[in-house]
Amino acid sequence: MAPWIAGLLVMAGAVASSAALADDAKAVSELAPTGVIRIALVEAPNSGVFFAGRGSDGTPKGVTHDLGHHLAKALGATAEFRIFPNSGDATEATRKGEVDLAFMPVDATRRELLAFGPAYYDLESTYLVTGASGVTDVKGVDRDGMRVVGIAGTTTIRASGRTLTKIQPVPVPSVAEAVAMMKDGRADAFALSRDSLAPVRSEVPGSRIVSGGFQQTSVSVAVPKDRPAALDFASRWLTGAKKDGTVRGIFEAHGLGAEKVAE
Repeated sequence: MAPWIAGLLVMAGAVASSAALADDAKAVSELAPTGVIRIALVEAPNSGVFFAGRGSDGTPKGVTHDLGHHLAKALGATAEFRIFPNSGDATEATRKGEVDLAFMPVDATRRELLAFGPAYYDLESTYLVTGASGVTDVKGVDRDGMRVVGIAGTTTIRASGRTLTKIQPVPVPSVAEAVAMMKDGRADAFALSRDSLAPVRSEVPGSRIVSGGFQQTSVSVAVPKDRPAALDFASRWLTGAKKDGTVRGIFEAHGLGAEKVAE
């Protein structure tokens, strides 16, 4: 290779590297100006692909918790987690800039409030039903007299409300409250993502997860609107974390090896 060509390549690489550093510096200023990135987690009694649980010492654990730690490390920041009872509250906190980043199920309503990057998981929403209901498929839930609950402010309850024709879901503040209502006979069906209902089923004796679903969507990284550098960094990081096996490793570490990482 001619020396002048090699020189041009070195110069081009230096320019590209400088541009990348400048972009990342802008991302830090948008995501963690004080060196701390505030990340929203949504709590449930059992952790899963989206929901965070708590360890024996009360600290949060789960896929979103670990994703947040990895992203913060890549940014050169410290992760600080803010815990919310439902994704509606977490969405509002992200919209207001009270947190800097979240991982959220996506729908049209939420896209108006937040800026979304790529997905790390594709989910299906369906119903957990009581044994006494006699329901076995998603169509059977839509009948007079069925008492359906869903988590307030979520993509799932909005989709349930759009697809049910004879009844409407009643919003509750948390997964724990919905499970309590199913257990003591105040609800017949609980709308949630299929993966999140799997651990809940054992807490409601005689219950079953119906066949079929009423929503297919993704869980994606999200930041407040008008933070383009933050969105670009988070998107690049998550795309890389899927390719290099980081996301797969986090799934497996939490016993979720059977769940598929979104492409």
